[in-house]
Amino acid sequence: MSEEIKVIIVEDDQQVREGLRQLISGSDGYNCVAACTSAEEALVQVALHQPAVVLMDINLPGMNGIECVVCIKNAWPGIQVMMLTVFDNTDEIFKSLTAGATGYLLKKTPPSKLLEAITELVNGGSPMSGEIARKVVQTFASPVRHSLPDSNLTTREEEILSYLSKGFLYKEIAAELFISIETVRTHIRKIYQKLQVRTRTEALLKCMKA
Repeated sequence: MSEEIKVIIVEDDQQVREGLRQLISGSDGYNCVAACTSAEEALVQVALHQPAVVLMDINLPGMNGIECVVCIKNAWPGIQVMMLTVFDNTDEIFKSLTAGATGYLLKKTPPSKLLEAITELVNGGSPMSGEIARKVVQTFASPVRHSLPDSNLTTREEEILSYLSKGFLYKEIAAELFISIETVRTHIRKIYQKLQVRTRTEALLKCMKA
């Protein structure tokens, strides 16, 4: 990795916060530039450091994590926010995604998966824990349509969109289709451009409305 990915952690539990800080700063290619105990502190540190990724807890003292996401995305739309929380209920998930979060992981996520998700987020993905992805998909009333009007998606792009709707990670899609992860990323960038969306969730929502 040519440059370190700058990360800010927002977590009020000292043990969890310190564990995340050590994991990120102790891993090649990643740098925890701040570990914050509150949303209010996070906003100050985000302005100071301009990180690539913010790992955001939901249940925080004062302003909650979802409200903080709104503030961050309004002020710095290019910063990617990934929720890292114990909450796996549908309401919290969709409030977070609607606020502008582009990833949603549960705190029980293994360290290697967390680092992989941070990289995926920076590369344009929307990583979610398997349980979360299933809840997102199950919330939709009907399956993804494979023929969107005026979208001009190719057969391969429609195939990849179908895998996205099932919660597959980029590397899992690559393995299923016997193509490289970079090829998957290229296809997904084209899908997002054609659908005029920025994230997996927005793409799936657009499919549901078609």
